Amino acid sequence: MEKLAIVARLKPGAEAQAAELIEKGPPFNPEEDGRVDRHVVYLSAGEVVFVFEGHEVEWVVEELVDDPMHWLAADALQAWRPLVEGEPRIARPAYDWARGPVPSGG
Repeated sequence: MEKLAIVARLKPGAEAQAAELIEKGPPFNPEEDGRVDRHVVYLSAGEVVFVFEGHEVEWVVEELVDDPMHWLAADALQAWRPLVEGEPRIARPAYDWARGPVPSGG
């Protein structure tokens, strides 16, 4: 499974508006799309982090962002522009740990 994060610095005072946009959900239906296995959004007072997981997820995210026919994503990007300071950055995993299966008590 591949992971990709998009990190964006929020303008001062934009956290509440960012929370409202996040509450609306993603600008695509992850269940119907089927190419993203997991999507998580983290919000702090100064940043928002969008995490995507799935096979070749970097290409999937790039297509969602760059495809002019994907109007829901284009509209969502427009809604985020006034809240974001500077350009969003792509972050890739530098360290990843997961607990393996827990052994049964037998």
